[in-house]
Amino acid sequence: MCKGLAALPATCLKSAKDMKHRLGFLLQKSDSCDYSSSQGKKEKISSSQRVSQEEVRKWADSLENLIHHDRGLAAFRAFLKSEYSEENIEFWVSCEDYKKTKSPAKLSPKARKIYDEFISVQATKEVNLDSCTREKTSHNMLEPTLSCFDEAQRKIFTLMEKDSYRRFLKSPYYLDLVSPPGAGCGPANCKSSHTHTLDCNSNIISQCA
Repeated sequence: MCKGLAALPATCLKSAKDMKHRLGFLLQKSDSCDYSSSQGKKEKISSSQRVSQEEVRKWADSLENLIHHDRGLAAFRAFLKSEYSEENIEFWVSCEDYKKTKSPAKLSPKARKIYDEFISVQATKEVNLDSCTREKTSHNMLEPTLSCFDEAQRKIFTLMEKDSYRRFLKSPYYLDLVSPPGAGCGPANCKSSHTHTLDCNSNIISQCA
């Protein structure tokens, strides 16, 4: 029958207390390491989201510069989503991915998936194509090649370039990124504006996602 802790020798009780203290210290150290690791990851992610002012200004030179930059593409996608027209950039991205297909056996199923999603009469994200381009693309589905969506992709690119891209350059999605530090501010709010400009890359682009 157990007589409780009082029956144990004093040395055993001391050893147990020491072990408990060491375990508590190790657990506390482990939590601290986990926290530091988590903070490091957050800082790394935040840093990777920043885009230089020079790079952002290049986005205004052409739609091609914009959508061939990861952060530019993300910002443009977020803008199109706000206008409920994200199917255009999604189709363009899908075509870019399709052209990188290396296995001939994968061409047909991938082509069919893109066609059904963006081009067919019952497409869930139908893009705005003229009847001639739509018919030609449909014919290309009989024997899909890496270039079977080229004409349709060019038409959608031109559509975005003449329409939504121009609106994007006038929208907060772009202006908040490209506005120079302190522009148009008085002494009272200049510092605040400068801080906002430095941080806005992450704020706007994080919406994309």
